[in-house]
Amino acid sequence: MEGGDLYRAGSSLRRGSSLAWRNDNSGIFPTSNFGYEENDEEALMWAALEKQPTYARLRRGVLPTSAGGATEIDVLNLGFQERKNLLDRLVKVAEEDNEKFLLKLKNRIDRKIPVHILKDVSGSIKPSRMTLLLGPPSCGKTTLLLALAGKLDSSLKLSGRVTYNGHDMNEFVPQRTAAYISQHDLHIGEMTVRETLAFSARCQGVGTRYELLAELSRREKAANIKPDPDIDIFMKVFVEEIMELVELNPLRQAIVGLPGLTGLSTEQRKRLTIAVELVANPSIIFMDEPTSGLDARAAAIVMRTVRNTVDTGRTVVCTIHQPSIDIFEAFDELLLLKRGGQEIYVGPLGRHSCHLIKYFEGIRGVSKIEDGYNPATWMLEVTTTAQEMALGVDFAEIYKGSELYRRNKQLIKELSTPAPGSKDLYFVTQYSQSFLTQCLACLWKQHWSYWRNPPYTAVRFLLTTLIGILLGTMFWDLGNKITKVQDLLNAMGSMYAAVLFLGVQNAASAQPVVAVERTVFYRERAAGMYSALPYALAQRMPIWWQWYYWICPVAWTLYGLTTSQFGDIKESLETGESVDQFLRSYFGFKHELLWVVAAVVLGFTVLFAFTFAISIKLFNFQKR
Repeated sequence: MEGGDLYRAGSSLRRGSSLAWRNDNSGIFPTSNFGYEENDEEALMWAALEKQPTYARLRRGVLPTSAGGATEIDVLNLGFQERKNLLDRLVKVAEEDNEKFLLKLKNRIDRKIPVHILKDVSGSIKPSRMTLLLGPPSCGKTTLLLALAGKLDSSLKLSGRVTYNGHDMNEFVPQRTAAYISQHDLHIGEMTVRETLAFSARCQGVGTRYELLAELSRREKAANIKPDPDIDIFMKVFVEEIMELVELNPLRQAIVGLPGLTGLSTEQRKRLTIAVELVANPSIIFMDEPTSGLDARAAAIVMRTVRNTVDTGRTVVCTIHQPSIDIFEAFDELLLLKRGGQEIYVGPLGRHSCHLIKYFEGIRGVSKIEDGYNPATWMLEVTTTAQEMALGVDFAEIYKGSELYRRNKQLIKELSTPAPGSKDLYFVTQYSQSFLTQCLACLWKQHWSYWRNPPYTAVRFLLTTLIGILLGTMFWDLGNKITKVQDLLNAMGSMYAAVLFLGVQNAASAQPVVAVERTVFYRERAAGMYSALPYALAQRMPIWWQWYYWICPVAWTLYGLTTSQFGDIKESLETGESVDQFLRSYFGFKHELLWVVAAVVLGFTVLFAFTFAISIKLFNFQKR
């Protein structure tokens, strides 16, 4: 990261690529739109007030006086007249300048204090290596990982420069070249392991892209090129290769299920999460707490699959809160942060962490590590803020004055310049697949997701049947007794009741499914699998199930049903009018406008699909 640039971190790299970043005296912090002036006396009062217990702070405040000073008041100890005078004063301020008062109130609620999360962090990630981001809680590990993966929240500001193979990462689509794996394992519970990976491959990989293989075969044949048999087979069995890599082959037909209730265990779901991103064939993988919530055995299995991934030539960067000795020594490189977001060690671990131990034991006052003790635990213990105060040292300054830091800076300088003759990695489109392919993939996924969901499918079938029987017996043969106006109104009322019951029942059964699938959609969209529009269109119900009239769907439903059933009946009512004439004069329902009803329904369907797509794209209800 190089000071001065402000953008969301992106990525562009190829297999065997390197990543470097530099940040000069800057940081990542939430934006602030709040500011006000105060005198020294008021500032001292506020400082003293902030040191008091929470209960005292909630009942006390500092009020500016007319003489330019300030006084501290206790709102619970104010007398009746004092409280009245205070309220009159505030109301008077609001009456004189209402906009200013409301703006001050808004700023008081919305203000954000700038907080530096990372400070002067520089380093490089070498290809085909496992790099560990380690540090105490709230030191900025996840924030740094998100910055390198190009997934920082818009409320955070990043100053500095991140490069891949010497090229700035803001020139590329991060999701197409790097994968970010969150600590949350979000999957569709009704799909199998094989289907989950096949869907991911269809959206962003080569595993089920038969049209790509067909086009490749055609071009090879036209150019008289004999395909490499190993590559040819590899492309056709890529999904199977990934399942073998993460040791999920025995579970290929297992239903994913719900976390902690049915289906896969937590450790198996974690491996599935890794596999879903691997089918995109990324060159670098960022993993946030891959062992979170796992016991020692499960964590070892997950990290073994991560090691298998690195052995295929990929680069892995992980954050782990408290690694065991076996997991810690499986890594090749370490980036250690201290509280406050400053780096205190960036370099190799060495065999049995020899390089790390040698570095810290060389610092005056640092205790030696005991035989058999976990180097990760020892390192975190000897670098705490309390140890810094006891030893009178600053580990960040010691690192900046070391030979290791100078070597790293020189390496960063070299990696920040593109190699001669290298070209930018350019993508014509944001997503790997076309719009139609995304729609078909999402439709295929939704088909299995809904069909295998008994609370959704069975309840809909059962209630639809029961409602049909109930309403059918209540209004039996009603359509053949149209001799009075009331008979026609009764028939329309039966249709209204049927539409209302079915609509409410369908909405109630769909809401729990949508609530679960929404979080999965956020992950898949962030990974660049598909856009919001194909996902929305793939879930549209068949057109003949939905009728919308003007702004009221029920009204359009009645229009279509009533006109189609009674709009062409010429029999006379008791009033002398025919049925079709009564519908035309009383309700305005015209049989010849049935095609207009169909067109309106189609328009509303497209409108609601776009509204759903835009809403799910702009609004994210999943918060860290």
